[in-house]
Amino acid sequence: MTRCLKVEVLLRLLKLLSLGIGTAALWGLLVVVATLQGWLHSSLAPAGDSAAFVSAARMMLDRENHGNAAMALLQDGELIAEHYVSTGTPVDGDTLFQVASLSKWVTAWGVMSLVQSGQLDLDAPVDSYLERWSLPPSAFDNSQVTARRLLSHTAGLVDGLGYAGFLPGQPVQTLEASLTQAADASPGRSGRTEVGSAPGSVWQYSGGGFTLLQLLIEEISGKSFEDYMQQTIFQPLGMRRTTFIPDLANVENLADFYAEDGSKAIHYRFTALAAASLYTSVNDLVKLLQAHLPGPAGEPVGRGVLDAQTLLLMREPHATQFGADIWGLGTILYAQDAQDHWIIGHDGNNEPAINTAARVNPASGEGIVVLETGSALLATRVAGEWVYWLTGVPDLLMVTMSMAAMQQQIVAGWIVIAVLALLIWLWRRSRAAALGI
Repeated sequence: MTRCLKVEVLLRLLKLLSLGIGTAALWGLLVVVATLQGWLHSSLAPAGDSAAFVSAARMMLDRENHGNAAMALLQDGELIAEHYVSTGTPVDGDTLFQVASLSKWVTAWGVMSLVQSGQLDLDAPVDSYLERWSLPPSAFDNSQVTARRLLSHTAGLVDGLGYAGFLPGQPVQTLEASLTQAADASPGRSGRTEVGSAPGSVWQYSGGGFTLLQLLIEEISGKSFEDYMQQTIFQPLGMRRTTFIPDLANVENLADFYAEDGSKAIHYRFTALAAASLYTSVNDLVKLLQAHLPGPAGEPVGRGVLDAQTLLLMREPHATQFGADIWGLGTILYAQDAQDHWIIGHDGNNEPAINTAARVNPASGEGIVVLETGSALLATRVAGEWVYWLTGVPDLLMVTMSMAAMQQQIVAGWIVIAVLALLIWLWRRSRAAALGI
C-alpha cells in the first residue's frame, strides 16, 4: 500500500470515528432531553379529566399498596376526592401517619414565623443565635451558614442525613449530642453536622441542617420545639392531630407501619424531630395546602400564621442543580405549570418503607396528599403522576427516579453505535481489500 493510500485509509478511519463520537453525543443528548421533558411518558389520564385521574390513581394505590395508604386531591382549593386502602387496620382522613422528611416543609413554616416576627434574620450567622451548641471549626467560613442556606440545603453541610431513629425503650439523644454525632444516622452517613464545603456554593441535602434549625427555634423562642410548633403553627391552622412527639402508646387512630414484604414494622423515635419525626393526617395536611390559598370565607393566605409575601419568598428559587431550579426555602420546587407558577411541597421517605408526598400549586389551588407505608416510593410516584397530568412535564423527583433508566438507555445506544461503526469499518476494509487498495 502506498503512502498516499495509507493516509487516505487513516483519514477515513478518523472520519468514521468522529462520526461515531458525534452520533453517540447526539444520542446521549436526545435521551437526556427526552427524560427531562417526559416525551416517552404516558399520563395516567387525559389532561383536565379529574375523574379519570382520580380513578387511575386509586387503581394504582390499590394494585401496588403493600400496607396502607391515604390520598386526597384538591381542585380550586376544595377537596374533590379521597381514597383509603389498608391490608390491616382501616385508615381514614384522620389517621396519623409518620411522614419522614415531609417534616422539613412544616418545620420551615416555624422558621419563617420567626423571620416574619423579626426575631430571626435569614442572612445572619446561625451561630450568633446559639448558646447550647455551635458548628465545629472548619476550613470554611462558618459565619456564612445562615437560616436561608440551611432551609435551601446550600449551607455547605455535608452530613447527607438520613435519620434511622431509635428503637422503643432505647435512650434518645439530646439535640446537642445528635448534632455532634447522630447515633441514629442512616447507613453510609457520617452523622456529623459540620461544614464541609463553601456555604452558598452548591446544593447538598442535609438532614443535620434541619436539626440545627430545630435547635435555632428552641434557642430563639425559649420553648421546646414541639410546644412552639403547636402554639405557632398547628393550632392556628387547625391541624388538631399533628404533632412531632406522639404518645404512641395511647394515641388513637395511628397508622400501622409496614415493610415492603407486607409485614408489620415498628415506630421509631427521633431526636431530629424537625427533619424526620412529624406525625400528621391527610385532613391536617389538606389544611396546610389550603393555607397557601385564600379561604372560601375570605380567610387570608397563610391564615394569619404566615403572610402572602413570606409564602411567596419560600417558593422563590434558592438552589439549583445542573442549571435547574430545585429548591426554595424549606420546599421542593417540583415543576412549573404553563403560566410558570411553581408546584411546591415536600416528600418523605424512610425505613422500613415510609413514603409520603404533599404538593400544591398556590396559583391554581390544585393539590395532592399521599401518605403510605409498605411501599418505598409509591406515594412519590402517584404524586409525580399528578404533576405530570397537570403540567405535561415530569417533576424533579420523577426525573431523579428515571436516572438509572436514562443511563441504561444511553449506554445501550452507545453499544449499538459502536457495533454499527465497527461493522462499517470492517465492510470498508474488506471492500478495499477486494479492490486491491
